[in-house]
Amino acid sequence: MSFRCTVCGEMHDDLPHVGSDRPDPYWDVAEEERERRIELTSETCVIDDEDFFIRGVIEIPVHDHPRAFGFGVWISQKRENFEAYQDDPDASGIGPFFGWLSTHIAFYPEETFLLKTRAHFRGGGLRPLIELEPTDHPLAVDQREGITLRKALEIAHFYGAVDA
Repeated sequence: MSFRCTVCGEMHDDLPHVGSDRPDPYWDVAEEERERRIELTSETCVIDDEDFFIRGVIEIPVHDHPRAFGFGVWISQKRENFEAYQDDPDASGIGPFFGWLSTHIAFYPEETFLLKTRAHFRGGGLRPLIELEPTDHPLAVDQREGITLRKALEIAHFYGAVDA
């Protein structure tokens, strides 16, 4: 399967993933205060030296497809777990660490912000794998039971990752 990416305009040969480049609490800080109060990298975010977030991936198995569909998300971390990750972001021997999902995933009508998660650190240059608490929330069900390729493409289209 190939698709034209709406971000870079190039053709790709696999299922696109979607994600957020900032945790939702970033947007709660007034724009004129962000530079002073927030430290943001592509992998971490610290607000007021009190709130700590890491970027990870919720992987959802896709039936009859060799690769999972990924949601790039942010989860909160307590200071000591965040610091352990900062000390060696490529470590696979730390965690898993509890965190609150800090990304609203608009595809799901039920709120996703503040779902309970665990970050599993994988090393090898991979972002942490984010596991949702096994509840009846549709996102948790999708992660546990998988989705069809059609639904994965529907989600990617919802986020503008692929053309219709």
